[in-house]
Amino acid sequence: MRPDVILRLTTYSEERWREAAGEQWWKKVVYLMNRGGRFQRYNDSYDGEKLANAYDKQINLYQEKTARTKDSMTGIPFSGISIHELPKDSLDRPLQDVEKGYNLRLNTFKRSTMTKSRTNPAYWLLAIHPQNYILINRITANELGYKEGDMVKITSLSNPEGIWDLGEMGKKPVAGQLKVIEGVRPGGIMFTLGYGQWGNGATDMMVDGQVIKGDERRGRGIHANAVMGVDPHLKNTCLSDKVGGSAVFYDTHVKLEPFDGDTALV
Repeated sequence: MRPDVILRLTTYSEERWREAAGEQWWKKVVYLMNRGGRFQRYNDSYDGEKLANAYDKQINLYQEKTARTKDSMTGIPFSGISIHELPKDSLDRPLQDVEKGYNLRLNTFKRSTMTKSRTNPAYWLLAIHPQNYILINRITANELGYKEGDMVKITSLSNPEGIWDLGEMGKKPVAGQLKVIEGVRPGGIMFTLGYGQWGNGATDMMVDGQVIKGDERRGRGIHANAVMGVDPHLKNTCLSDKVGGSAVFYDTHVKLEPFDGDTALV
């Protein structure tokens, strides 16, 4: 049986679902599923000027536990209330990317049809979006002299060459095709994860002395994590959100350069 048929039967079987619901309820079940659930009437959602479904739990505007915790890098206590801070390194020093000419903010996201690095072998997903692109606003593209379909390389202060250095496997440029859309804020670029790979069967691999041929479909597009900002003090880890304890995905600034080379491993 074909993989797409197996997928369809395991995720949706009308015959099985109809039997489970019963003929009396089947049309109502379909009605609910098509709308994502059962919802309250809009007219009933407010009680005067207030929400009818109130959130009646305590909300802490001041977080004492956070305020009593000291930053292990600087010795300064964290703020106990929400504050706005500009991007900083681990010693709370302002980042220098923009001052040094890297003035495009790099953003990343996950498309619902390619959410992980391991989803690229799913050919029924690749059929929907065979590759990803470097997304850019039309205003920014015009300012920089680029157009739809241009090949460009991304560089950053942390990675001025714009490459993936993969040791014995070789080097791979952080390069891809531009796609001009209105859904990106001017002054920034975006790429979706899951593409631009060299593993997962995208390139030839040697297993037990036998060459397993790669499938170029699995390696299409760009993966730009290699140019994301490295902490200028630590030098061996990414920028971090000290309070949340997570990697910083949205505060790297980059440049675009025209690219006419090969995006394969060399």
